Amino acid sequence: MDSRTHQWKKSSRSDTACVEVTAVDSGGSSHDKAAEGEQLFLLRDSKNPDGPVLTFTPAEWHAFVAGVKDGEFDI
Repeated sequence: MDSRTHQWKKSSRSDTACVEVTAVDSGGSSHDKAAEGEQLFLLRDSKNPDGPVLTFTPAEWHAFVAGVKDGEFDI
């Protein structure tokens, strides 16, 4: 899956430390938890678009977003 071909959305709550997210169909994905045809969420550092990409299933994505909203990852 070539993440450079997807339309990425930048976080509206980030300042200079931005992250971007996109949703893709899991077809042809190597993500071992993805069900056939399930949507996956990809997350990357906007300052390093060719760098690593985190992949989330819908359940993982919703848990991650809930954790962010609850301040679970605040430092």
